[in-house]
Amino acid sequence: MPNDIANRALLGRRTMLKAAAAATAVGAVPGLQSAVWAAGSDKPEKDEVRIGFIPLTDCASVVMASVLGFDKKYGVKIVPTKEASWAGVRDKLVNGELDMAHVLYGLIYGVHLGTGGPKKDMAVLMALNNNGQAITLSKALADKGAVDGPSLSKLMATEKREYTFAGTFPTGTHAMWMHYWLAAAGINPLSGAKLITVPPPQMVANMRVGNMDGFCVGEPWNHRAIMDGIGITANTTQDIWKDHPEKVLGTTNDFVKKNPNTTRAVMMAVLEASQWIDAGLQNKMKMAETVAQKAYINTSVDAINQRILGRYQNGLGKTWDDPNHMKFFNDGAVNFPYLSDGMWFLTQHKRWGLLKEHPDYLAVAQQVNQIALYKDVASAMKINVPKDSMRSSKLIDGVVWDGKNPKGYADGFKIKA
Repeated sequence: MPNDIANRALLGRRTMLKAAAAATAVGAVPGLQSAVWAAGSDKPEKDEVRIGFIPLTDCASVVMASVLGFDKKYGVKIVPTKEASWAGVRDKLVNGELDMAHVLYGLIYGVHLGTGGPKKDMAVLMALNNNGQAITLSKALADKGAVDGPSLSKLMATEKREYTFAGTFPTGTHAMWMHYWLAAAGINPLSGAKLITVPPPQMVANMRVGNMDGFCVGEPWNHRAIMDGIGITANTTQDIWKDHPEKVLGTTNDFVKKNPNTTRAVMMAVLEASQWIDAGLQNKMKMAETVAQKAYINTSVDAINQRILGRYQNGLGKTWDDPNHMKFFNDGAVNFPYLSDGMWFLTQHKRWGLLKEHPDYLAVAQQVNQIALYKDVASAMKINVPKDSMRSSKLIDGVVWDGKNPKGYADGFKIKA
């Protein structure tokens, strides 16, 4: 009898996945709902899913999944919830006020290990975007010749004072890009500079009043600093690491266990939105118009729509087309939750003293990154999945990361805690 029930459940799930995949191929289909839940075993456990987001361009796939109705197609209603800070997102994920979030990769890992905050078993369901953040230096620094890492290092050596740089959350991606970038230029971010935490939408205002010399944040806030005449782009994060992991769709392990069907449905809706955004120029422009609105990022469309197309300017008269701009899908290459991506953040947490001991890097990544679940969903939607859950990349300092020897990698940097 139990076998019979399990078989029926499996069949039901297959029905749902097949119907959902067919729907993806042809767009919303009248009466799909009944087809998807025909066997009843795969109905999402929750009708509504509250997904927290911070006002950043890379929240777009979550927002568009809701705005374009991809969520309804898979039997759920996504409620995008605008949050004020990453610390707020963390607390609401942990206490269950949010079901999921558009969230920093390193934040999820920090909570999983209890690094400097609450400890709870967490899950990375999929990556939401690659690339598309930047390091902004103040116009005051640029006027003195500090326009990139080496020239900043030179200025800091000759004009001695306390230099302040901001990231968005201690274990998050921006703090790690800022640390890595400074160290690659020979600046020790722990002893040679002061690092503070500022929520993304407050970066530009804080630089305007002189609270910091530089910051690392997602768009549109770097471009906004140029438009407002207070900052310049020293480097993009894709200069630091081409096609680097950035935000993820994150939740608690408990949520996935209790709501497997809901989780799958949300992943499908967000994946379809990611495909839609990357499908062409018109979609990207519509996305920019949507997320610029007050309910989401609350900025002008022109702060968003250039860099999502790879049209960059640095605020000093240089313009260029960057093929490695922010991507949301890129034929599935973006969304796969590589184990090596999660492990990289742990190596940097160890490098900068946020972790006192080496964790079991691979085991932690296997606990957090929901590879099997992602493969399941991708296969139903006929989305390409890489053969290997590790990938290799060369970063700005010439050091290669491939996930093979995380302990040696973390200990191998000259500048570290």
